[in-house]
Amino acid sequence: MKENIQLIERDGKPEWAILPYEDYLYLLEQAEMLEDIRDYDAAKAELENGEDELIPSEVVFAILDGENPIKVWREYRGLTQQQLADAAGISKPYLSQIETGKRTGTTEILSAIAKVLDVSLDEVVERKE
Repeated sequence: MKENIQLIERDGKPEWAILPYEDYLYLLEQAEMLEDIRDYDAAKAELENGEDELIPSEVVFAILDGENPIKVWREYRGLTQQQLADAAGISKPYLSQIETGKRTGTTEILSAIAKVLDVSLDEVVERKE
């Protein structure tokens, strides 16, 4: 590849490198591959350090299929309604009503539930389409 590169100098120092387009495309592909490898390494490190987690497809599909996200996350975390309600500082009947859609819950309550479930507020808010 190096023999096909033309250098343009200014004041005796290389300023531009002109190379065949195929070589440019190859270098671009290699740069993208390096970026992908760095992203993978960063994601892997976050998983190993406990900064992120893999979410099973069952959780994702249950939420996408319309199940209440609080109930799905609660069951995934292995909590009973009573345990989640106690940890979030609400009553079990109130939590049950939120999970069944009879009540929506305030932002404060939903934030407390999200914190106990170790997810973001956005992940416990039910989507209505």
